[in-house]
Amino acid sequence: MKARIPLRNADADVIVIGGGIIGVSTAMQLTECYPWLKVLLVEKEDTLAVHQSGHNSGVIHAGVYYAPGSLKADFCRRGAAATYEFSRRHDIRFEQCGKLIVATNDLEVKRLKDLFERCKQNQLQPDWLHQADLTIEEPRIVGEAAIRVGSSGIADYPEVTRTMARVAQENSATILLGQRVTGMSEDNDGVTVTTEKAVFRAKHAIVCAGLMADRLASMCKLDVDFRIVPFRGEYYRLPESKNDIVKHLIYPVPDPSLPFLGVHLTRMIGGYVTVGPNAVLAMAREGYRWRDVNLSDLAGMAAFGGFWKMLKTYGPSGISEVRNSLWKKGYLELCKKYCPELRLEDLQPYPAGVRAQAVSGGGALIHDFLIRPSKRSLHVCNAPSPAATSAIPIGEYLVEAFAKEFDFAPAFAAAL
Repeated sequence: MKARIPLRNADADVIVIGGGIIGVSTAMQLTECYPWLKVLLVEKEDTLAVHQSGHNSGVIHAGVYYAPGSLKADFCRRGAAATYEFSRRHDIRFEQCGKLIVATNDLEVKRLKDLFERCKQNQLQPDWLHQADLTIEEPRIVGEAAIRVGSSGIADYPEVTRTMARVAQENSATILLGQRVTGMSEDNDGVTVTTEKAVFRAKHAIVCAGLMADRLASMCKLDVDFRIVPFRGEYYRLPESKNDIVKHLIYPVPDPSLPFLGVHLTRMIGGYVTVGPNAVLAMAREGYRWRDVNLSDLAGMAAFGGFWKMLKTYGPSGISEVRNSLWKKGYLELCKKYCPELRLEDLQPYPAGVRAQAVSGGGALIHDFLIRPSKRSLHVCNAPSPAATSAIPIGEYLVEAFAKEFDFAPAFAAAL
């Protein structure tokens, strides 16, 4: 067992990069598992949870869609329970309203049966609803059948993130905002992180950089055989008169050949209902609007062979997504399949989100979590949905992986 050797002039034993929900969860759990460590978290924005953690559908996912035995399936199931428990303990708003996945034709019913079996494989307890049952449960939704998953719900993820940060700070972690990382290097003794405002030195780092994950991994000389490709998810908000349109979260049956779940109706924690998201290739890593264009980001995508292979595979569906983004009526038709009463005037503006999607050199979308070590650091290279739901078990996993990779253990506290 290695004894703890203080690093001279170090700002921290461990520096966590990224103030989204995964980075903050990790910092919190580091301070809980290793209270003697000096933990520093740096975030480039002036507040926490600005990007993916604060621009999502707010859903507590149950783990319906994910391959049995995958990190996604395990993290999601445990993460849902942990999110409810954390929210209860800290008096954060949530609602366990359940989810309905609605089939509107024979092909979707067939796919729904496969999802029903997957639910059971993932240790969920789904209910099968026939058409009459669906009408009773959701009179304003139409379909031939549905699955109900009662463990799904909605959360206030920005508030969860802020609360985790408060807990970490109470455990003596330091959180510094407005610290955009411009450089990162490793040597035999530690890590040097350069931001626009300062230079920090730490024994180790855990990098939870989301949309910038591949760039920080490259700084640490990791063999980055993937790239982050941004996809914008566009939402609409329904008018106040339709706040009671559904009691559950309403999802379509996803096409298994496509990577995203489709446009759904979501009861938000604020009492209103959103519609979305779609999945449109963004023209910038933080491209929340069509007019957000970053030439450097575009050049980086164009120089990556996997990007063009991805376009070849998903080009037709991508064109459809762009069409529906630019043509509101097309977007509406996706919703009317299961909620026919919606009209164009019901689709009111709502902020978009951007998903950091890792794409392999072969053009495949990497669906599971991707976590890799470098010389002195641990990098979260891909954390797709349901990352917010899974933030607590992901943080736990990262702390355990960090301890194993760098030979930390609670037992050596006695040597301090």
